[in-house]
Amino acid sequence: MIERQLDIATPDGATTTFIVHPDRDGPHPVVLFLMDAPAIREELRDMARRLASVGYYVMLPNLYYRAGVMELWPFPTEPAALEAAREKMFELMGSLSPALVMSDCAAMLAFAGGDEAADATRVGTVGYCMSGPYAIQAAGAFPDRVRAAASIHGVSLMTEAADSPHRVARDRDASFYFGCAQIDRWFPEEMIPRLAADLAAHGVDAEVETYPGAEHGFVFPQRPAYDRASAERHWERVLALFRRRLSA
Repeated sequence: MIERQLDIATPDGATTTFIVHPDRDGPHPVVLFLMDAPAIREELRDMARRLASVGYYVMLPNLYYRAGVMELWPFPTEPAALEAAREKMFELMGSLSPALVMSDCAAMLAFAGGDEAADATRVGTVGYCMSGPYAIQAAGAFPDRVRAAASIHGVSLMTEAADSPHRVARDRDASFYFGCAQIDRWFPEEMIPRLAADLAAHGVDAEVETYPGAEHGFVFPQRPAYDRASAERHWERVLALFRRRLSA
């Protein structure tokens, strides 16, 4: 495996990006791995390594670079400090928008396009928590390249906005996976069948799956909500999606 961390230029500066891929048999399909709200940390780098180990060129960009923030985790345990850390996290989340993240994704793909280890014509995206919508929206922003997109306990998947993920997924030559926690205040359980019905009604190649008993954040080993069985199932689903759509 080859891994490196470097700054990739964007229209707004440069984002520190972790890149990992196999050391031979390339070029490899590109996977844009979009971070959750607590930001870049070794836990995410390990997940990127797991994806890369089965044949992908994985890019994990820091989406908070505009604010000069790289890592927030681990959060403090003292109540007042913990509350301040959470407020900072939500402030950073609010500073992002689909347009900004798509600009960052464009920079990632431009960089990958110049790397002989990457095949930037075959792209998958996966986003967690706040980035679940961004992973889906990338299929709309880069329809000629993104073939597969996965949202894992993503937030705000059905809104009234024109760029709501459930709308963006329509009429795309891409396949989608939505892994939804049963216990999730940011995308409540009652919304899950509505999402599935809407996607089916519009003929979207998508699977919407509920993870029974799982809470928001269930995939992350360092989070209190971690559920090993559900986390492993999510890996099975995401890898199957990428294998089906990103193969040569």
